[in-house]
Amino acid sequence: MNSLLMNDLLVNNLLMAIPLLPLCSAAVLILFQPNDRWTRILGVSSVSLAALLALILNVQVWDEELFIIQASLGEWLSIDTSQLASLGGAAQHTGALKLSFGLYLDPLSLVMITIICCIGALIHVYSASYMLQDADQCRFFAYLNLFVSSMLILVLADNLVLLYLGWEGVGLCSYLLIGFWYQKTDNNRAANKAFIITRIGDTAMLIGIILLFYQFDTLNIQQIQQQSQTFLLANSPEENPLIVLSCLLLFAGAAGKSAQMPLHSWLPDAMAGPTPVSALIHAATMVTAGIYLIARNDALYQLAPQVLLLIAIVGVLTLLLGATSALLQTDLKRILAYSTISQLGYMFLALGVGAASTAIFHLMTHAFFKALLFLSAGALIYCMNHEQDIMKMGGLRKKLPLLALSFAIGCAALASLPMTSGFFSKELILQQVAMAEQPLLWWGALLGALFTALYSGKLFFIIFMGKPGHAPSHKTPAVMGAVLIVLMTLALLGGIQPQGVVHQFGELTLDSSSGLTPLEHSLPILVPLFGVLLAWFCFGQSSRDKPADKLGLGRFIHSGWGFDTLFTRVFITPFKKLTYLNRHDIIDASFRTLETISYRLHLMFNRLQTGQLRRYSASLIVFSILAIAWGVIR
Repeated sequence: MNSLLMNDLLVNNLLMAIPLLPLCSAAVLILFQPNDRWTRILGVSSVSLAALLALILNVQVWDEELFIIQASLGEWLSIDTSQLASLGGAAQHTGALKLSFGLYLDPLSLVMITIICCIGALIHVYSASYMLQDADQCRFFAYLNLFVSSMLILVLADNLVLLYLGWEGVGLCSYLLIGFWYQKTDNNRAANKAFIITRIGDTAMLIGIILLFYQFDTLNIQQIQQQSQTFLLANSPEENPLIVLSCLLLFAGAAGKSAQMPLHSWLPDAMAGPTPVSALIHAATMVTAGIYLIARNDALYQLAPQVLLLIAIVGVLTLLLGATSALLQTDLKRILAYSTISQLGYMFLALGVGAASTAIFHLMTHAFFKALLFLSAGALIYCMNHEQDIMKMGGLRKKLPLLALSFAIGCAALASLPMTSGFFSKELILQQVAMAEQPLLWWGALLGALFTALYSGKLFFIIFMGKPGHAPSHKTPAVMGAVLIVLMTLALLGGIQPQGVVHQFGELTLDSSSGLTPLEHSLPILVPLFGVLLAWFCFGQSSRDKPADKLGLGRFIHSGWGFDTLFTRVFITPFKKLTYLNRHDIIDASFRTLETISYRLHLMFNRLQTGQLRRYSASLIVFSILAIAWGVIR
């Protein structure tokens, strides 16, 4: 069966149920607040059932070459834009704006919901064990369910407004979960920082959506893509400045959500939340939203090649920033946070050279090994009595063999060592960049691969090899261990293209006849191996003393290239000075001055009102004489 449009009632119902299950579960948890046992059951089962339905959808479309499944949860908004156009003078908008809670499933969104639901379900199962002793499990699972539901709405939306609703829902949930342990001030600051920085990008994205409606007279994503393809086929020699600006604004939103330079500094601080939250943000939800946004609007971005080049350049700079900064970190979760920034940079690089499918492929494999690394880190922190400094660890491979194996596989995939999932996707990115004839970008990505292998090796060798450090106080819980085993399998085998998404990744094959030079073929394989060997030489048997960071360059790299300091000096400090100068509030002072003037005028004119008749008569006579005199003089 090779149908383009599927209207099967069962398939439509499955599609609608997937985002509604975690949404309804979140509503029940918020409204009724069941006990901890039922909270865990409801929170985990809702996402697990959504994952099962997503897998059933994969089976349903297994043999489809092209498929589109559409479902609607009802009409949201209907506006006659012709009346608005007559008021505003925009005569080209003569139709009606109709928005519905419409869901749209194609190969791209199928890949996304499969990742979100399956990885999200594993993280929920893990969280049931990790948060077992927490006093506020109901609130935690309500936020977590809402997080997954918002992301599902985002990737299934058939119009930009519904996508933006899911986009903001993801931002809200990240704020709530990063600051989940709000009793600590640092956690609140981290949540505020993430919320404010991502709002910058979100505001730009909203303006971009408005401009797209002005340009295309629709907010339906597929209609925008179809019109973009029509413009592209017309071979217009000049770029439409409005489309270029819209693409830039959408990219600003994507850069904020996906932590691209310069809006990246919120992500390392977001590690303040519980570790399962970090895993969900990095692997399956928030930071992948920006990648999806650009990939979904790929046809639109083909109309703005200069914006694509900018995306590629920002991606290379970001991957270098993340990789170099991760190399100098000693906090376990911050190392993984900077590694996420770096891997997202690779995805944006692929998007910038026009390889959207390759970017989504790396998004998928990254979800597997990054979820594995974060959940392994959470189990390690639990076993080490909440210690996160890797310099206080060492020689743990015999005491924690399961975690040693999970970290080994996760770090190997992160470093893109051969035959791991990360190898297949990252090599494809480097191949696509080379084929795009962008040598500077290719060398930058290759340098990032060296740093990635170096810090991945450092992470593993310091914790599990070398001199013994602090001894673990607990063993890995069975539930956590079971989740890690599943993720280890995915991190190893996830690069093998499954039949269910083969049509989405049809061009994702390592082609030996692609015109690449032997150097371009061999270096992406040899450089990560060299990086791991270099890491063994530098950190395999080293002491656990913290590295010196007195050099200015070391401090600069450790701080994420100093962007926090830059923002503090350019924006925060001047703003604080301005608020100090305005501590008495100029606006309020102007109103108080007006009040004072009015009061004094009242007192002055009030003296004329004495209540004495002879004074009123005398003033009337004097005024009459003056008026007559004025008339005579004129």
